[in-house]
Amino acid sequence: MQLGELEKQVLQYLWETEVADAKQVYAYFEKRRGGSLNTIQSTLDRLFKKGLLKRDKQGHAFQYQAAIERDTFIGQLIKGLTSEFNADKGNSLLAAFTSVSPEFNEDQLERLEQIIEDQRDKNKSDGSV
Repeated sequence: MQLGELEKQVLQYLWETEVADAKQVYAYFEKRRGGSLNTIQSTLDRLFKKGLLKRDKQGHAFQYQAAIERDTFIGQLIKGLTSEFNADKGNSLLAAFTSVSPEFNEDQLERLEQIIEDQRDKNKSDGSV
């Protein structure tokens, strides 16, 4: 899935803020990058149509929030990108991961080990292994 720069920034803002209407999003970005309320409303609508935002009508305005967690979204992007370059998704994901793993610090490596162990435990309890 391709996202424009403003779409990425708005999504990041909503991950941090959790819920906001178009005027709140506009007020935040007006100070940082300029633009119009109409541009923000269009961006929110595009993100909603892409399934990345949820919205709930409150009075005359929609309240927006992320429809997907940040880590899940990043994982989907990585899977999608690696599958575009190689039909063997498992190996391409591992290759992509190993190409960036030298940049990890000790804390990140320990966290990764814990995530892997948790996934192994989950696979065992699900009977996936």
